[in-house]
Amino acid sequence: MQPIKHLKCLLCGHEYGPEEVRYVCPKHGNEGILDVQYDYDLIASTFSQNDLNRSTEDSLWRYRPLLPVASDTPVPPLKVGWTPLYSSHRLAGLLGIKNLWVKDETREPTGSLKDRASVMAIMKAQENSAEVITTASTGNAAAALSGLCASIQLPNVIFVPASAPEAKIAQLMVYGSTVLLVEGTYDDAFDLCLESAQVYGWYIRNTAYNPYMTEGKKTVLYEIYEQLEWEGPDVIIVPVGDGCIIGGIHKGLKDLFALGWIRKMPRLIGVQASGSASLCQAWEKGLDPSEIKPIEVKTIADSMAAGLPRDRIKAMRAVRETGGAFVIVTDEEILQAIPTLARGCGVFAEPAGASSLAGLFKAIQTGLVRPEERIVILATGSGLKDISSAMQATGKPKRIQASLKAVQAALDNGLFLYKK
Repeated sequence: MQPIKHLKCLLCGHEYGPEEVRYVCPKHGNEGILDVQYDYDLIASTFSQNDLNRSTEDSLWRYRPLLPVASDTPVPPLKVGWTPLYSSHRLAGLLGIKNLWVKDETREPTGSLKDRASVMAIMKAQENSAEVITTASTGNAAAALSGLCASIQLPNVIFVPASAPEAKIAQLMVYGSTVLLVEGTYDDAFDLCLESAQVYGWYIRNTAYNPYMTEGKKTVLYEIYEQLEWEGPDVIIVPVGDGCIIGGIHKGLKDLFALGWIRKMPRLIGVQASGSASLCQAWEKGLDPSEIKPIEVKTIADSMAAGLPRDRIKAMRAVRETGGAFVIVTDEEILQAIPTLARGCGVFAEPAGASSLAGLFKAIQTGLVRPEERIVILATGSGLKDISSAMQATGKPKRIQASLKAVQAALDNGLFLYKK
């Protein structure tokens, strides 16, 4: 039995049975995002922390009783979830704080946290007997869906802005997706994806349209708490584009709180690029997220580029209800964070993934976090997805002649970054 009680519209509060609607509240067109509501008493009667202690499952499916999928729905073979959480004393010392952990989502099968949502989309597509699944993406969600579909040979159609990094497009082509490069923005691709799906009857994975994407992403929060032996952090810092990841983390917190597994919630701090900061600006002005208007976006962090954040309601609630904040970082600060993160703990992240570290710098500077607090940052995507940005951040290596003399000259010029 699935633990879902109903789906609740975040705009009008109307509740629907799981079989009544598939995606959004019909009273609000494409904007009526739904939230999956659970029967926590039912879950608590059959699932506990002791069950997790005994579990040998090393993927997000260790939390299956907390997920909105039928017990007999087949799971794709690629392992999603249970990524490392690294304690980084070196980065903490650099920042002047005591306790810092990095949740390494670059280790997911297609290299980003978006695998968590895409595996959920595939599960729900199977439950709906879908023959084709589709999504719009700046790259990571598309790659996640593409790779997971390849693992079960499920046809898929991907709408991606033509400006997406070449490495991300290459992933889609290698996995065998039908890839449509849209001459326009992510928002253009999103709208075209919805329109096409309605015409052709495809199942839709899109963030903030399919309510189950939040439910996949929330599992990263479960892992953080379990890996910290349930002594949770004081602050979690999250890159924000559409807002689905921070909304998912908040949902995971609410689940654990309702079950009595945690007693307080950490503050959630959302990081936005200065060229895509509509949520931060709305938060600073105290605006209702439904009032946010589309903006023109320009940032090197393509995974955070959203002219109109689609999951803005959940994202804003995540920050406001936890007493958190939004911070803005520049592209220059994001680029600087890529090698700082890599050299500080060995995690190579793309610009959006490294923005959480840039956001932590900003939060420390502005007094949003205190040195003694326990802090977790999310590295949401692999740096291999955007090599050009990494090279821009570090510069090119020194070219030498093939001689020992040239090696010695290079060493004399101080090429060693780390010294005993």
